[in-house]
Amino acid sequence: MAVFSAGAAREVITPPVGARLYGYTPDVISTCVNDDLTVTAIAFSQGENIGIIISATVCLIETPLSDEIRQKAAEAAGVPARQIILCCTHTHSGPCMSGNAGWGPVDRDYCDSIFIPQTLKAVKTAVNGLQPALAGVASVKSKVGINRRQLNKDNTVSLGQNPWGCYDPNMTVISFKSLSGEAIANIVHYGAHCTAAGKNTEITRDWAGAMIDRLDSLSGAVTAFLNGAEGDTGPRISNGLTVGNLDYVNELGAVAAGDVQRAYESIDGYGEVDFEFAAGAVNLPFAPVLPLEKAKSRLAVLDVENRINIAGRTAEYLESVVKAYETGLPQEKYFTYPQTVFKVGSVVFIPMPFEIFSEISLRLRAYSPFEHTLCLGCTNGNNGYLPSEDQFCRGGYEIDAFRTSGVLTLAENTDYNIILENLKLLEDFKCTE
Repeated sequence: MAVFSAGAAREVITPPVGARLYGYTPDVISTCVNDDLTVTAIAFSQGENIGIIISATVCLIETPLSDEIRQKAAEAAGVPARQIILCCTHTHSGPCMSGNAGWGPVDRDYCDSIFIPQTLKAVKTAVNGLQPALAGVASVKSKVGINRRQLNKDNTVSLGQNPWGCYDPNMTVISFKSLSGEAIANIVHYGAHCTAAGKNTEITRDWAGAMIDRLDSLSGAVTAFLNGAEGDTGPRISNGLTVGNLDYVNELGAVAAGDVQRAYESIDGYGEVDFEFAAGAVNLPFAPVLPLEKAKSRLAVLDVENRINIAGRTAEYLESVVKAYETGLPQEKYFTYPQTVFKVGSVVFIPMPFEIFSEISLRLRAYSPFEHTLCLGCTNGNNGYLPSEDQFCRGGYEIDAFRTSGVLTLAENTDYNIILENLKLLEDFKCTE
């Protein structure tokens, strides 16, 4: 049997002060650096199988840009692009790499001058540093996150904290060491928005930064944070909101650092693992197009001058629907995207180009034959929020965003379909647990 190997590298990707920050409105300009943003690449190989996971401390990367970066990373590593997974930690205090109506255009200068060159450098170093490795894994329960779809007395939903709501409490650490016991790299998986800093002007990795730093220090190796089901999960900060300031970043970061230390120290030994990947496609059905008269009536009462955040997205959506009726409605029945799932021992990594709701992560893990089934949100592109079907009746910000994602929007049972589609790929793996 071929030997499993791992390699890792990290580079700084901090944008210049004065650049736009992405996540709230297009007018937020950075004024200083609280902590450096980074990109971390972890490479795996076994025989002819090679795969690379890249974790970037940015909010989101639009799908065409993500595809471009993955292709360039693949060329740098000498592997097919499908074997590159590009994840975002979802800090709202970093540069704009996902252009959306209402949020401002992609900062292309930043991408070309800093992000892409530094990412390729990390990828090359990680691949060149591949060495025979052992792996260990452990999970703990963490209350860093909390459901953020706050249920109000008038039966509306707003962004805040919902103590009755669903979230995925599992924090998982996968650690890699050389055959002689020297640390190579770590991966932390957890799902929660990195918005504790709020609509601030400091560049920061948010609460996850302290968690990453703690595990770096404990292990002596670089740590990649892979955000999970953060679509309906915000940071559990003590002001009762989903946003705060740097004080709340430090407060929650200390909690996250303590939790990751518990997980790391509970790893019960390191052993040989296998690395495989399964590639295919995910097909998700579209919903019927919004009727023309409904689109016109909604557009008539909409303030189209206020194109900030969700208002700008909604205006663009309604205008696109009206235009599509004039020029010809699209005929596609499914939204299809390429998918590659990695398996490292008993751990499977499932990329999802959405901000997925936590129930999706919990259900997929429950149905999977692998205990450590980790859904990676905000990964390999950005197609907006993906709610669980039960939440559509309540409405709210994420539901509004889902329903305005394009002339063709996904069906409300997309959660069910994306689970089934990915379970099919898991069938390609032999269960070794």
